[in-house]
Amino acid sequence: MSSTNISSKSELVIEAGRTEQQYWKDIWRYRELFYFLAWRDILVRYKQTAIGIAWALIRPFLTMVVFSVVFGKLAQLPSQGAPYPILVFSAMLPWQFFANSLSECSNSLIGNANLISKVYFPRLIVPTSAVVVSFVDFMISGIILLGLMAWYNYIPTWRIITLPFFIAIAFAASMGAGLWLASLNVKYRDFRYIVPFIVQFGLYISPVGFSSTIVPEQWRFLYSLNPIVGVIDGFRWAILGGESNLYLPGFLLSLGLVFLLFVSGIWYFRKMERTFADVI
Repeated sequence: MSSTNISSKSELVIEAGRTEQQYWKDIWRYRELFYFLAWRDILVRYKQTAIGIAWALIRPFLTMVVFSVVFGKLAQLPSQGAPYPILVFSAMLPWQFFANSLSECSNSLIGNANLISKVYFPRLIVPTSAVVVSFVDFMISGIILLGLMAWYNYIPTWRIITLPFFIAIAFAASMGAGLWLASLNVKYRDFRYIVPFIVQFGLYISPVGFSSTIVPEQWRFLYSLNPIVGVIDGFRWAILGGESNLYLPGFLLSLGLVFLLFVSGIWYFRKMERTFADVI
C-alpha cells in the first residue's frame, strides 16, 4: 500500500476525557434529538384529548378566576392599580411555567430510560426539552393575558419591553430546579411523590393570588428567599406598570438565588450524569 493512500485515510484519536471536553459541542450536534423529544412530548401531552391544546388555557384561566374571587372580591386585597384578574394572571404565567417544568423535568429521565440506557447522547438534552415543552404552554397561556388586557382596556407601560429579561430569569429558575429534581429522581424514586407536594405548597407560599406588597416590610427580604417571588414581582412590574413597584433588595436576593440554583443544577446534573444509565 502506498504512503499516499495511508496518509489520505482519516485518523481515529482515542483520548482520555475527550467526551467531557466535547460535551457542549455534542449538545449542538444532537440538536435534532432535542427537537424530536420536545415535539414528541408536545404531541403526547394532548394526544386523544377532546379539546387538545386548549387545556393549556383552561387550567391557568380557572385558577385565575378562583384567586380573583377569593382574594379580589372576598378578601378585598390590593391590586396595585390594575384589574385583579390581570394582577393574578401576570403571576400565573411564570408560576405555571415553573410548576410545569418541575413536574415534567422530574420524570423526564425516567420516562426516557430505554433511550438513556442504550444510546449515548448528552443527557442534558432530556430535561431541557421538558422545560421547552413547558415554555410552549407558557406562550400559549399568554393569549389569556392579552385577552384580559383587551377586555379591561388595559394598556401596559414602557416597562413591558423588559419582560424578556424576566422571562429569561423564569427560564433559569425552572431549568435549575428541574435539573436538581431530574437527577434526584433517578436515584431516589420518592421524589415522584414529593414534587406534587412541592408544587402545591409553593403555590400557597408564592405571591400568585395576591400581591407581595401585603407582606409586612420587615418580612419582605426574608420572603424573597423564595426565588420565585422575585420572578413574579418582576413580571408584575413589567406588565402592570403604574403603582407596581419592585422591591429591589428582595429582587436582587431572588436573582442571586436563581443564578445559584441554575449553576448548581447544571453542576449536580453533570456530576450524576455518568451514573444514569446504570441506576435508571
